[in-house]
Amino acid sequence: MAAGEQLPEALEDLLLQDGALQGVDQVDIAELRQRSQPRRVQPGEVLLRRGEANTHMYVLLEGVLRVDLDQPEGEPIGRVYPGATVGELSLLAHSTATASVTAETSVELLAVDENTFYWLVARSHAFALNLLVTLAQRLQSSNSAAVGQLSLRRHFERVALHDALTGLHNRRWLDDTLPRLVQRHRYAKQPFSAAVMDLDHFKRVNDGFGHAAGDYVLVAIAETARLNLRPTDLIARVGGEEFVLLFPQTGLAGAVRAAERLREAVAACALCHQGVALPPASASFGVAELGANEDYRGLLERADRAVYRAKTNGRNQTQWEDESSREDGKAGR
Repeated sequence: MAAGEQLPEALEDLLLQDGALQGVDQVDIAELRQRSQPRRVQPGEVLLRRGEANTHMYVLLEGVLRVDLDQPEGEPIGRVYPGATVGELSLLAHSTATASVTAETSVELLAVDENTFYWLVARSHAFALNLLVTLAQRLQSSNSAAVGQLSLRRHFERVALHDALTGLHNRRWLDDTLPRLVQRHRYAKQPFSAAVMDLDHFKRVNDGFGHAAGDYVLVAIAETARLNLRPTDLIARVGGEEFVLLFPQTGLAGAVRAAERLREAVAACALCHQGVALPPASASFGVAELGANEDYRGLLERADRAVYRAKTNGRNQTQWEDESSREDGKAGR
């Protein structure tokens, strides 16, 4: 069709009943035809390219347009059907196109230039209202997508920072969190302690009863820890049967008491996997309090030394290092 040529009656009815031109006065539609350029677009031709300037709103009369964020490969993020418009958002915002729009089939459309677009906005209340509704719908869709992306991101963050078997925090979480906790407590001049918990004779369970039984024991111990640690205490599984406990705003004496309470709870666990009674569980603990000029690495090294003593001195006990006095201690059976 040439500029100013009469639209087929079916297409004119479509413009009046659907999309951005719904409810627009027929006199204004007639003048829009005079001001605009009908175009035939072949499949694959690009109307809008993401990131590039746009000077038209396109009213789709026939065919299908596809909307992509990048190259038109695979499934598009959306499709545009007769009666709908594209390009009006970038015209309103005086910005580049936010997506690429390509003809998916042979397409007939009306190309409305910027001057005609703003003429119609000022001329027709119905057109302006339709634009407002369209933009509100797109904003709502964008918000829904953003919420979905945020939920997905939080899911992946949780997966990345938690142990898949026990649901406890993992080594990555510890490496990220512990330095910040240590820095915060040193700045506030508050006590902070850590402990290493190592399950005793865990290899015997795996070797004698199978890895499924070993996994069951780890999950049971993790749940025991959740029930017996204080709400402010933190725990991470950092190895096969090794865990790190963090005790914010807690000195050595309080951390030893917390470790002992958990050690006794572990020893009291009755473990039975698939009807088979498992050997009684026990754990060795090494506790250390953060020193005045110590970083998180030094704190964990001293807790590691303490748990090593607990293991070599008979297991099922809590050992600790007092950084200020350099004295070692022991509690437990």
